Order: sequence, then structure tokens, then C-alpha cells
Amino acid sequence: MHLPPRVITQIFLAIALLSIPKVVAAQEGKAATGVPVQIVVTAEPKRGNEVQEITQQDVIVNQGHDRRPVTGWVPAAEPHAGLELAILVDDSSGFSFGNQMDDIRVFITEQPPTTLVAVGYMQNGTVSLAQNFTQDHAAAAKSLRLPQGFVGAEASPYFSLSEFAKKWPPNPATPRREVLMITDGIDTFYGSGYPDPYVDTAIQDAQCAGVVVYSLYTAGSGHFAHTYWRIYWGQNYLAQLSEETGGESFYFLGAQAPVSFEPYLNQMGQRLMHQFLLTFLAKPQKKAGTEPVKVSSEIRGVDFFHQDKVCVPASSEH
Repeated sequence: MHLPPRVITQIFLAIALLSIPKVVAAQEGKAATGVPVQIVVTAEPKRGNEVQEITQQDVIVNQGHDRRPVTGWVPAAEPHAGLELAILVDDSSGFSFGNQMDDIRVFITEQPPTTLVAVGYMQNGTVSLAQNFTQDHAAAAKSLRLPQGFVGAEASPYFSLSEFAKKWPPNPATPRREVLMITDGIDTFYGSGYPDPYVDTAIQDAQCAGVVVYSLYTAGSGHFAHTYWRIYWGQNYLAQLSEETGGESFYFLGAQAPVSFEPYLNQMGQRLMHQFLLTFLAKPQKKAGTEPVKVSSEIRGVDFFHQDKVCVPASSEH
């Protein structure tokens, strides 16, 4: 039996059309697999102060070169505004820090009721809390004190941050966890140069804990406080730390502390108001570890800032 060419073509087209839903379903099923990972994303308008509306469909997530499914994109506002904000002060900071304390107190008291604030001092590779997380912003502001102004034994602010991030218990009511780290950034334990393994470890610990780190330079005490080489590397370490955890590092104008913290704290406050909770399905690898991630959008009027790696468990497939 010989069929006309036109009939044969129609049969092939019908078979192809019937197979399309199965192919699409298979692709969607495959795309929907992975490990849920949530990170904080800050949106910053390229012009002005207003962030245009961004929907889940506008967001693109890449893990390495692979595009991953986005399963959640929620503005960090009521009822998802919960934030735990830790203000960590280097206890080896110089006494010029006293000139900035009122700026910090005002910043603390201006936080919304949905923000829990803690105040701690980094010393000897740990954090000593002057005030645990509280909604009583007046109490948190009151707990702020002058630093002791000495260099702790084997001191490194990055040791302190690592320990704090790893011991920070998750709280579903406060999905955002962020740090304002006030220090000169100098690692007296390692020295100087790139890379600093303790900075890298602190970054990874913060990333795995989902902690966004902002850093604000203040002059230290002792010999290193006027050693340009150390100060240079300290500020670079802080910039690296904040950039790779999704925060921002403020002040790069030299060895002296800024005249006022107010403009930098205002910038940080603006960023906290323009954040989103992003959930996507990460692709597990053969070994557990950190995976590079990039969030982008076809919306051209906004930039996204977020941690550049996420912790992903090993694949269960063998």
C-alpha cells in the first residue's frame, strides 16, 4: 500500500504533536528536581531610590552554567520581614570609635519592630554578647560600650565571625540573618596578602549559614593602627567578605576612621528595605560543598546583590 507524500507528512506531524506534551512534561519533571536553597537577595535600582516590581517569573538563577528552577521569590516585608541583625564590634578598635557610638545607637533604635538586634564584641576569636537578640531596641542601643582597645591573643575578627555564624541557631520567624561588622579588618593572626585562608573560611561559614555581612571600617589600636600595609589589606579583606556574602563594605578613604558613620548606616538601612527571600532548587554534586550561584533578571533597571556561593549537600545518586 502506497500512501501519497502529503498523507505521510500529515501522519508524521500528528505523531510529533502528540509527543510534545510528553517531552515537555519530562523536561519539567527533570527541572523540578534538586535541593531547596534559600538566600537573601538585595535589589538596588540603577537610578533613583525606588525598586520597580519584580515577580518570580522575572528572576533567573544559574548554578555555575546551569539554569535552576526558582520556587520562591518573596519580598522581605510583612509577614516575611523578620530579621536578626547582629552588630559586632571589634574589641581592639581604637577609642575614636566613641565618636561614632551615637550614630550606631540611632541606627539601632530606628529598626522596625520585626528586627531583632544583638550587640556583641569580637575578642580572642569569639564574640562576647553585650545584648542577645531582642526587639527592645532601646536596650540593645544602651548595651553599646567603648571597645577595650587591646589586641586579643591570636586575634582575628574572621575567627569571631566564623564561630558566631556556625553557632547562630535558625529561627523560622526571622528568615533574614545579617551582620554589621565594625572593625579595621586586620588579621593579626595571618598577616597580609591574598588569599587569607581565615577570611575564606569566614566567608564559607557565613554563606553556609545564610548570613549576609556588612562591614564598616574603624581604626584599630596599637602598632597596626598606623601601618598602612596592614590597613590596606584589612580593608580589602572586608570588601571581599561583604561582596561574597551579599552585603556591602563601607569606607575606603584611608587609615583614619570616618568622621561620621551616619551616611553609611543610612545606606545599609536602604538596602535592608529592598530585600527578597529567594528559593531555588540547587543541583547536588558528587561531593558536598559550595556551588557558585548567580541571580539575574531581564529587568534592566535593577542590580541584584547576594552571596556568590551556596552550600549544597552531596547527591544521593551513586
